Amino acid sequence: MNSDIVLWLVQDGITNGAIYGLLALGLLLVFAVTRIIFIPQGEFISYAALSLSLLQAGKLPGTVFVLVAGGAVAAVFDSVLALRDKAPGRLPRILGLYVLLPLAMAAIAWWAAPRKFDLWLQVLIVMGLVVPLGPILYRVAYQPLANASVLVLFIISVAAHYVLTGLGLVFFGGDGLRSAPFSEAKIQWGVLTITAQSLWVVFASLALMAALWMFFGRSIYGKALHATAVNRIGAQLVGIPTKLAGSLSFLLAAFIGAVSGILIAPITTIYYDTGFLIGLKGFVGAILGGMASYPLAVLGAVGVGLLESFSSFWASNMKEVIVFTVIIPVLVWRSLTSHQLEEEEE
Repeated sequence: MNSDIVLWLVQDGITNGAIYGLLALGLLLVFAVTRIIFIPQGEFISYAALSLSLLQAGKLPGTVFVLVAGGAVAAVFDSVLALRDKAPGRLPRILGLYVLLPLAMAAIAWWAAPRKFDLWLQVLIVMGLVVPLGPILYRVAYQPLANASVLVLFIISVAAHYVLTGLGLVFFGGDGLRSAPFSEAKIQWGVLTITAQSLWVVFASLALMAALWMFFGRSIYGKALHATAVNRIGAQLVGIPTKLAGSLSFLLAAFIGAVSGILIAPITTIYYDTGFLIGLKGFVGAILGGMASYPLAVLGAVGVGLLESFSSFWASNMKEVIVFTVIIPVLVWRSLTSHQLEEEEE
């Protein structure tokens, strides 16, 4: 190894670490607000990347079927509750949110697919297909058992992951896809050749992190989420609905996953199950950050990216083992230094 190789590995590690940092933020957000270890976030990455690739090929992405079917199930759940509570006034909102919106996005995707619109329009369509899956997933899989233990919620996450992965295989197939880059430009900086796509990844990730910081610091909804994360019972006592907080946190997690998938689609081949491994590396970054601090989670994720990059040079066959093994001493240290507390009863 020489200095030139070190620079190449650092560049690759920072690019990957930027994506892992976004995912670490999403995972930490969902866990802080809902106590859910959000394993299925990786599926949003795969769905977004594969949907963009299919739109660029002029084909209708299978995400539309998942969105419409999931929205229909969520609508049935909420409609039954509305009728049971004798509140038929909620039905128009339920139908509009869970039925009409998914159908509208499916119609737009069906109309736009063969026309091969500009890349940015395709990105907007993909966001419209993938992001609503977050609140729908929360309503169908998690909200009925929102007050269950962390272990039960973790089991639900595992089940949701397998369901979404299976649906991905059904609707996208087993072939890997890669989308066109946002730009073909390259910058020569010494021995490094920096592609415009890698710059897009880094700067878009930084911009999204800054936007999330502004959201939590300046907006009412962001402050409500922060309050729920700090003290769930206290947030309920002051009138913050935990259902809204859960749906909003899943919406943001789906948005982060969709952005991540769109950013990495041009630089790596994505399969229906690729997002799971990427999401796990974001989870490792969140663990290294202590699952409590957003800045530390981002730093931990960048560290994971650098570790993965250098491991691929020294021992490419063992790089995944090295990355996932690094959390063991962190978990041991936290178990020895933290105090055992009884889980909150709500």
